[in-house]
Amino acid sequence: MTVLVAALVAVLYGTGVYLLLQRTLTRVILGLALISHGCNLLIMAAGGPSGLAPLVGLISGDEPVADPLPQALILTAIVITFGLTVFLLALAYRSFQLTNDDEVEDDIEDRRVAHRTTDGADW
Repeated sequence: MTVLVAALVAVLYGTGVYLLLQRTLTRVILGLALISHGCNLLIMAAGGPSGLAPLVGLISGDEPVADPLPQALILTAIVITFGLTVFLLALAYRSFQLTNDDEVEDDIEDRRVAHRTTDGADW
């Protein structure tokens, strides 16, 4: 089961990075979502096996107790990812309203710097 989870995390990371390197904002947002899901799954897998709720007074004997830290980290990551995704969706919507296109254009200054470095000119 651990190998399957590790393979799933690798697929989510790989697909997310591939989408993150695309030029359209929609694919960038989807790539970021896939990477965050992979991160949540990795934290959950690293948290160990499930157990009883970690409440004082309800635990007796040798019964395994769940670690609450990975659950708190995943919940925090979900909230942060949701906020970032909403911000990027608003940014993509505004960009689409202004340019009627979802593709991110190159900056003219970046092209000039890239052309300058390929010509061998010093800074």
